Amino acid sequence: MQSVPAPPPPVADGTWTTYVARQPIVNRAGRLVAYELLFRDAPGATVATERAAEATSRVLVNTFAEFGLERLVGDRLGFVNLTAEFLVGELPLPFAPGLAVLEVLETVEVNDAVLVGVASLANQGYEIALDDFVWGTSHDRLLPYASYIKFEVAGIDPDVLAERVAIARKRRRGITLLAERLETDDDYQRARDLGFDLFQGYLLGRPEVLSAETLAPSRARQLELLGLLTSPDVDLPTLSAVITADPGLALRILRATNSASVGLKRRIASIQDAVVIMGLERLRQWLAVMIVSDLSQAGEADLSIPMVRGRWCQNLAKQAALPADVGFTVGLLSGVADLLGVDAAELAERIPLTDEVAAALIDQKGELGAVLTAVRAYEAGEMAMATAAKGSLSMAELAKSYLEAIGWQVSTAAAMR
Repeated sequence: MQSVPAPPPPVADGTWTTYVARQPIVNRAGRLVAYELLFRDAPGATVATERAAEATSRVLVNTFAEFGLERLVGDRLGFVNLTAEFLVGELPLPFAPGLAVLEVLETVEVNDAVLVGVASLANQGYEIALDDFVWGTSHDRLLPYASYIKFEVAGIDPDVLAERVAIARKRRRGITLLAERLETDDDYQRARDLGFDLFQGYLLGRPEVLSAETLAPSRARQLELLGLLTSPDVDLPTLSAVITADPGLALRILRATNSASVGLKRRIASIQDAVVIMGLERLRQWLAVMIVSDLSQAGEADLSIPMVRGRWCQNLAKQAALPADVGFTVGLLSGVADLLGVDAAELAERIPLTDEVAAALIDQKGELGAVLTAVRAYEAGEMAMATAAKGSLSMAELAKSYLEAIGWQVSTAAAMR
């Protein structure tokens, strides 16, 4: 019997754990209507330990490109804290209006640049919330652009709080008032008596820390891609090739596609689809935020499993006259699911895949599913099943495609260092 190369055993050292905390916000009927999304870097953490701009970047990346906003908030609103860097445009805001409420932190000094930035964001359709609001500060200048004002309740003199609420209603008709730092029943009742619309605090729910296993993208690859995006003559195939060479980055881009617009209905079958939907400017914004987010994260990862499987499926798809880039996506996501130790169905729920790709990935159905079945059978040493799954391919052709994929992964990994 002809000797064929055996695939290496799976390894699982290419992951890190990401965290986001969410604290519930309820309405006057006690119904959950929103969450505030907060930075955490460990399961038991109760406060942020990063610099504010880096913590905000991590929350945005984790929310939109790791967990997925829908997984965190469902059909409810998400409130996200922003620092001055995001408000004035030094760091980009890489998601569309309507996906989250932007909270202006009380620590932000509202100078002319911040005022112009917030006005621009509001004019683009973003909803603005003023956090821990106190009259007589620079934040007064932002009131015309705010949809929400958040007032602390615990520890505030009742008469002072009543005066603040009365001024808010007089100066900004139709504003939604949110009572925060509700720690006792008395705090909650006082806020209700003053007519607050929304309520948040430890009395109603402490921040819940959620975690997810994800892949560590190559910072070098991110920087390379960011450099390409600054070129006036960058082309789509080149961009797609750089992204597909790094599974961690590819997974993020696929997930972040959901933030490209509100109510996105189009399904994607490849990295190229994702780049088209997102657009060069939004892609550039996401990369900038991801790079800031990853500054304090773990080092480079061993991503050979998804890279080899993606390339291998791409090779076999091409030989079978199937879309090669779609074959790569199926193999890549299959390898990512194995590396993260999750079901392919769970991974697919967080990415707007076409029915064809989802069927191939989850149930190995269709022609692309047959390609993936052959690859997985070969990896498991079940050579007869591998050739049966893709009957038009011989064992020699499977082995040749596998060796080419290994060579591509090795050369690509070397270029990423």
